[in-house]
Amino acid sequence: MKMPRNIGPVHFIGIGGIGMSGIAEILHNQGYTVQGSDASLNPNVQRLRDMGITVEIGQSGDNLGKAEVVVVSSAIKKDNPELVAARAKALPIVRRAEMLAEIMRFKTAIAIGGTHGKTTTTTLVATLLDAGNLDPTVINGGIINAYGTNARLGAGEWMVVEADESDGTFIKLPADVAIVTNIDPEHLDHYGDFDGVKKAFHQFVENVPFYGFAVMCLDHPIVQSLVGEIRDRRVITYGRNPQADVRLVDIENRNGVQHFSVEIRDRIRQTQLRIDGLELPMPGIHNALNATAAIAVADQLHVPAEAIRKGLKGFTGVKRRFTRTGEVGGVTVIDDYGHHPVEIAAVLRAARQSARRDVVAVVQPHRYSRVNDLFDDFAACFNDADTVIVAPIYAAGEQPIAGVTHEELVNRIRNRGHRDARVIDRPEALAPLLASRVTDGDYVVCLGAGNITQWAAALPGELEALGVGDEAK
Repeated sequence: MKMPRNIGPVHFIGIGGIGMSGIAEILHNQGYTVQGSDASLNPNVQRLRDMGITVEIGQSGDNLGKAEVVVVSSAIKKDNPELVAARAKALPIVRRAEMLAEIMRFKTAIAIGGTHGKTTTTTLVATLLDAGNLDPTVINGGIINAYGTNARLGAGEWMVVEADESDGTFIKLPADVAIVTNIDPEHLDHYGDFDGVKKAFHQFVENVPFYGFAVMCLDHPIVQSLVGEIRDRRVITYGRNPQADVRLVDIENRNGVQHFSVEIRDRIRQTQLRIDGLELPMPGIHNALNATAAIAVADQLHVPAEAIRKGLKGFTGVKRRFTRTGEVGGVTVIDDYGHHPVEIAAVLRAARQSARRDVVAVVQPHRYSRVNDLFDDFAACFNDADTVIVAPIYAAGEQPIAGVTHEELVNRIRNRGHRDARVIDRPEALAPLLASRVTDGDYVVCLGAGNITQWAAALPGELEALGVGDEAK
């Protein structure tokens, strides 16, 4: 049974969140009556308002109005006044993932899961399906530059969604195709331990119906182990591993563009195909691997090789994924969402590929619990940065943990042998510090899931005001 059209107004608490806004947009475009509230005005809220969706700023029980269904994310606390009011009215309360699952029932769905790379891979899959004229519906965890939004209602039969594993609800998504990019220790506050994370991904793959398939990265040891545990579902592997069904080969970085080929060996069709001349305008082997996952899906959906080439070459990426915010005096400033040690290391490797001189990492650690759980990993993930500048931890609503500070992280980075790790206590100090450090050919990479994106946006202008690059004029 599919969700009926006459369910009444649907109210989203926290509608401006990246996951909630995408679902709200799709429901609105499907003809449902959508409304919501958020604690503050942000670009997602403004975009929804521009579409005609009523969004209240600030949260109060009065905001529910005539709502008959209420959607919440895991970020909404139990004492939220709108949630309390909804329960007092005995309204149905729907988790974000449950509503996403209902939307997915209208289409044939591809869900992209993994600790890292989900948003970029979701965008790449959507791009290749677009290139193959399949016109997919897309719900993503980041703003797709080609769309200017994180969601789009397509006319085709396919839907491409990002599967967020943070609260375990991704196992409820009715995916016909599941991608697993990697599995690393993350969200341990929810899962308790790494075994809990691995079991959830096992369930995610096992949920695929017998007529669907999973696409899994053979280069990642935990994913490779999981492949061996899947008995009754079709699995297509990908990676640089010689045993991969869809193999990434002949990769070469030229001026930030990945040039590579893929070899596709289909065990069911008993066919072999090599696609040469692929170009992806994003640095980093991790991004080429994400593209390989997307190619594996596109091939199964019979997207022609030439369309795959064209789609990849025109790929414009995702907001806050290695996004260039400006260049001053030959110094390039990059904004990236990376906030897990594995992500940070991958982004810095990509920057190292692209920079003519030094790489300077500016990191705002995200959540005390994450730093505490992964302290040693954070201390060792900055090897590709010539200088590391560490800002105070972005709490994201958490209470501080004794001994978990940005100063202690810098101490541990130094103890791991890093030659230039520094503390910064406020954003105003960043530009003057960098002005005395950077020169033509350097990359400054701002990393984190907090408000460091605002620092990255302001930094080019601040460096210019301080005279960076004047000597080259």
